[in-house]
Amino acid sequence: MLKIIIPTALLIPSSLLLKPKTLFLMMTLYSMLLALLSLSLFNQPLLLELSNTTTYFSTDPSSTPLIILSCWLLPLMILASQNHLKTEPLNRKRMFLMTLTILQTTLIMTFAASEFILFYILFETTLIPTLIIITRWGNQIERLSAGLYFLFYTLASSLPLLIALLHLHSTNLSSSMKLFFLYQPSIPPTQTNQIFWLSCLLAFMVKLPLYGFHLWLPKAHVEAPIAGSMVLAAILLKLGGYGLIRISPLLYPHPPTLMFPIMVMALWGILMTSSICLRQTDLKALIAYSSVSHMGLVAAAIITQTPWGMTGAMILMIAHGLTSSALFTLANTNYERTHTRTLLLVRGLQLALPLMSSWWLLINLTNMAMPPSINLMGELLIITTLFNWSPWSIILTGIGTLITASYSLYMFLMTQRGSISTQFRLYPPTHTREHLTLILHLLPLGLLILKPTLISGLFM
Repeated sequence: MLKIIIPTALLIPSSLLLKPKTLFLMMTLYSMLLALLSLSLFNQPLLLELSNTTTYFSTDPSSTPLIILSCWLLPLMILASQNHLKTEPLNRKRMFLMTLTILQTTLIMTFAASEFILFYILFETTLIPTLIIITRWGNQIERLSAGLYFLFYTLASSLPLLIALLHLHSTNLSSSMKLFFLYQPSIPPTQTNQIFWLSCLLAFMVKLPLYGFHLWLPKAHVEAPIAGSMVLAAILLKLGGYGLIRISPLLYPHPPTLMFPIMVMALWGILMTSSICLRQTDLKALIAYSSVSHMGLVAAAIITQTPWGMTGAMILMIAHGLTSSALFTLANTNYERTHTRTLLLVRGLQLALPLMSSWWLLINLTNMAMPPSINLMGELLIITTLFNWSPWSIILTGIGTLITASYSLYMFLMTQRGSISTQFRLYPPTHTREHLTLILHLLPLGLLILKPTLISGLFM
């Protein structure tokens, strides 16, 4: 595990010491090299649950795909941020890259942590660099209120989790994930244990976010710079799903009085947030709400605690991470040319940027889970699981997928078709850098369908 963590940590001094001319080139190359090195984690013995084990860090089939996704995203964030940082002085560029690499290191350590208390500490540590990225490099003045929302939602929900984990540690004299997996403490259905169950899950529900706890997400996404949006959509939301997967086996059996409302919120949230997407005027807010809708499926699947549900949740988390990050990259290419996110103003771009239009089409089709994308595979597994849990859920998930297809097409038609707005006549052409970023998003999505076992978490 240290072969990934130590080189990533050494990127932090590199961002401060590299020569100005080669700063972006070297950072991109080194981080890409790390991303390719992290692919070796896929090569795990199937019989052993754990590998790359140290006292505090280890990888297993459910953390490996998320570690690799984190490593894969760093070079893409650096590539996408180059235009955004063009006018900044050198010191600020270095600070920005340093903050990104600190965030990257803490994320890898969070996914690799094998102790619950350590996981909690690192889970909270990721908050600091993300907050700095949003509040320092965001576009508008509202970024400060977005940062406050993000901070207080996360902190308020995480405090009960800390108390629950400390209680768990004091009663069992250990907080090792693997020990708890082998010896599952039984939780009798008393009033206090229901509160314990809720406090364990609340932090992850807010991080996912579940519908009802989601108000921080559109604000944070809209105000964050491109790298902030990419890391929020692709990895930070997955921290919630990963935490749920890790802590759910401890809380068996789930109290029905608390489980049903959460399932209802998750399924109802799919419909509500998809409907919000249909009448959204802001492009980044539309993509942010679509994330909430997809994460509702993930939350519902994990709470059912079946092998199909867990596998579907893992596959959908990876697929959604790459897809929504690519959508934010596309929204940013529009924003850099038009300096507005309003859908009514940004239209007819197919005439100005025809190649970018084909990227929009491909990524929108992936977002609505068209075959042969892994999004379809994840959604099918989850919808089958939920149908098995309750046949009535097929109505909600069915309408949800229909509305998802509708707003994906709406987003494509609004941005690409129609006549170009008269105030934007001369667009700068697209750069190879932007096309490379989008290829590196779509390439894993296309290749993973050939061997989905790699990201399925081996729950089946």
